[in-house]
Amino acid sequence: MGKLSSRYAKSLLELSIEKGLLEKVYADMKLILNTCRENHELRTLLKSPIVKTDKKHEILEAIFGKKTESISFQFMQIIATKRREEYLEEIAESFIEQYKEHKHILTAVVTTAQGLDEELKKQVLELVKKSYNSEVELVEKVDKDLIGGFIIRVGDKQEDTSISRKLKLLYRTFNENPYIKEY
Repeated sequence: MGKLSSRYAKSLLELSIEKGLLEKVYADMKLILNTCRENHELRTLLKSPIVKTDKKHEILEAIFGKKTESISFQFMQIIATKRREEYLEEIAESFIEQYKEHKHILTAVVTTAQGLDEELKKQVLELVKKSYNSEVELVEKVDKDLIGGFIIRVGDKQEDTSISRKLKLLYRTFNENPYIKEY
């Protein structure tokens, strides 16, 4: 994240807290981030120096005008007017990070081979909540290469109980075996 994105996000966070619209602006920023990530054409358009600012205003209004709070939409318009619209995705991402920091919400990323069922997801969430004594957002990823087990990452800590890791360790142990065959 760049300093520019962080500053704009911080300003929007402070304004939304002041206006009592933090949760609604958070939802708007998630919508903006997801929309930008899913639409390569939109990202290209926002970065294009050829497309005029007023045209970008119209496009942003068509996409987000009725779906977002007025504070979020006005913020996007200000960013476009200042010719910073190419950073909209980064600003939304930075806002979400700062929101989580403000609310003391940790993100736990759980990677499994097949995905988690609802009961297991609930158990993992409760375990992480108890371990870190904090609110937790659970992000689930699937990686078929794990074979079984799971990897859980919270902040800079990671626990890897995957079968693929255990197989790699076993392979390394066999390769380091000092046994010399006698003829």
